[in-house]
Amino acid sequence: MSELLIEVLEGQHDCFALLCRDGSTLDVLTGRAQQVSTIADIPLPDDADGPAVLAAIPYRQITERGFTCHDDAAALTCLLIEQRGTAAVTAAVHLLPAGSPGLRGGEFTSSDSDYAQIVKQIVTDEIAHGAGANFVIRRDFRGRIGGDHVRSALVLLRRLLRHEVGAYWTFAFVTPEFALVGATPERHVSAAAGTVLMNPISGTFRHPGTAPDPAAILDFLGDRKETDELFMVVDEELKMMAAICDRGGQVIGPSLKQMGNLTHTEYLLRGESTRDVRDILRATMFAPTVTGSPIENAARVIHRYEDSGRGYYSGVLALLGRDDHGQTLDAPILIRSCELHADGTVKASVGATLVRASDPVTEVAETHAKLAGVLQALGALPGHRPAIGRTSLLEHPEIRRALTARNESLAQFWLDRQPAVAPQAGVEAVTATIVDCEDEWSAMLGHQLRHLGLTVRVRRWSEQPDSDPADLLVMGPGPGDPTETTEPRIARIDALVRHRLRESRPLLAICLSHQLLAARLGLRLIRLTVPNQGSQHAIDLFGRRTTAGFYNSFTAVATTPPPWVECSAAASGAVHALRGPGFASVQFHPESVLTTDGIEILGELVTHALAGR
Repeated sequence: MSELLIEVLEGQHDCFALLCRDGSTLDVLTGRAQQVSTIADIPLPDDADGPAVLAAIPYRQITERGFTCHDDAAALTCLLIEQRGTAAVTAAVHLLPAGSPGLRGGEFTSSDSDYAQIVKQIVTDEIAHGAGANFVIRRDFRGRIGGDHVRSALVLLRRLLRHEVGAYWTFAFVTPEFALVGATPERHVSAAAGTVLMNPISGTFRHPGTAPDPAAILDFLGDRKETDELFMVVDEELKMMAAICDRGGQVIGPSLKQMGNLTHTEYLLRGESTRDVRDILRATMFAPTVTGSPIENAARVIHRYEDSGRGYYSGVLALLGRDDHGQTLDAPILIRSCELHADGTVKASVGATLVRASDPVTEVAETHAKLAGVLQALGALPGHRPAIGRTSLLEHPEIRRALTARNESLAQFWLDRQPAVAPQAGVEAVTATIVDCEDEWSAMLGHQLRHLGLTVRVRRWSEQPDSDPADLLVMGPGPGDPTETTEPRIARIDALVRHRLRESRPLLAICLSHQLLAARLGLRLIRLTVPNQGSQHAIDLFGRRTTAGFYNSFTAVATTPPPWVECSAAASGAVHALRGPGFASVQFHPESVLTTDGIEILGELVTHALAGR
C-alpha cells in the first residue's frame, strides 16, 4: 500500500491526483498547483528524471486556435508533480472514504423537451444549410454538496472505481479551489517515442445496468446512422493526424468500448511525429466527438446554442513528461466527469453527437445514458451497484465479423501503412497551393498530394492572393451556403475560383469550391432535401465505378454546362464532378476515409488539371 495515498487521505496534501489508467493500479500524484495562460506555458522537465506535469485544460483554451467560445475564466491548472506512488485499486477502494458525496438537490438546467428542440434546430437550421456534418451541444446537471469538496471528490472516486467498467481513465484531480472526478472512456491523444495515438469513439448502444445482449449489439452494428456517426469522427480526427504527423494517420480497428451503462464503437489512429507534445495538444483542441466538424464552425455553432462556458467539459486532462525516448503525453477527454467547487457547487455536463439522421427523442435518451454513471455516483440517480462481470463481446464471431465488415468500403490508403509510392507520371516537381476554406480537410489533401509526389503548401482563404505561382491551385472544401455570395468567405472563395479560371491555369476544386465553380460555369445550385453530410454513395465517375464520401447539403444540378465542360452526374441530376481544359472539380471528398479509391481518383484529377498547362 502506498504511504503517499495514506498521506493524501489524511489531508497532508492540498493538491493531488489519483489516476486509474490500467484497471488495477492507482497512481498517486502530489505536488503544487500552478495556473498558466496557454498550453505552450505548461512546464516540462528537461530530462527523464524530472518531475512530470498533470494539466487540467478547460474548453476555453480553444481560443488559442483562434476559435470562438464563451469565456468563463476556467483556469488551465497544472499539478507540478513532486511525489509519486502507486496502490492496488482493490486496496485503495477500502481506504477511500465511503458514504454519501453529500449532494443536496440537483437537476438538468435544460429540460428534455428543450434539448429535443435543440436537436431539431441543429438538423434543420445548421446541418441542412451546410454548417457542418455533426455538432455536439451540451446540457448541464447542476447541484450543490454539503461539506468539503475534497472529501466528496474522494467518495465519488471510490464509487466510480467500484461501479464503472471499461474507462480509459478513472480519476480525481484535486486542488483547494476545485476538483474534477470522472470515468472517461476516451483517449483524446497520447504520444510516446514519437508515436501518436488518437481514439475516436462514437455510436452508442444503451444498456443501463445490464449486460449487453449480443443479438442487440449486432442490430446496433448494422444501424447506418450509428456507423456513419463513427466514420465522421474518424475523418475529423484524421484531419488532425494529417496536420501533426509526418505520414498522416493509420486507421486501426474497429472495436467496441464496453462500459457499465453503454457500449460504443471505436477506432484507433496511429501516426509518427517529432513535434513538441504541447504543440500536439494545441493542434488537436478539441475532439470532434465533443465539439463537431468542421471544428472551427462547430465552435461557432456551440457558441450560438450554448449560453455559457463549458468549464472543463470537453477539454482534456493531460499527463506530460519525459522518458528515455523523449517527451510523453497521455490525455483523455474530460467527459463522464463532474466539477466540484469549494463553494459547494457541482456541475456535470453531457452532449450527444447530432447528425443529419438524429432523432430528438433518441438523442435526449443518449444524454441520460451517458451521464448515468456519474449521476449514480453522485446519488442523483438510484440503482448504483457493483459493476457486472464483463464477457468481451468480441468473443462472439458474428460481432467480430460485423466489425470487420465495416472496413470493406473504406479507403485502403488510410487502413494500411501508406508505403511510399513512385510519383504519379506528370507531377514530378509540381508545386501546389491548397486554399483552406475553414475545414481541415486541407491537411488530409496535403498529405495525399505529397504522397503523390507534389510539393504542397496550405494557405488560409483570407490570406490567399488573387494570383498564385503554384503549378496547381487546389480550392478546398468548407462549411456554408454557396448561394450566399455576399458572405465574405464565400465571396472570396468565389473570387479566387474566377481569377484562376481567367488565368487559364490548373485548378482543382472540392466540395464547396466545386459548387462555386459549377455556378460560374452556369450550373444551378440547389439545397438537398436530405443532406449528404457524412454519407457514402456508389457513383459512376467518368466511367469509373467507385464509392465516394460526401459531406454536402447543397449540390450543382446538371443543367446545360458549356460544351467544353464534361459533367459526371447521378440519375437525379446531382453533379458528382466536372472537368474541362485545365481544371477538375468534385462534390465528394477524395481524401475521406469514405472514398474507397480516393488516392487514385485524386491522382487522376491532378493529372487532368495539369494537362492544361
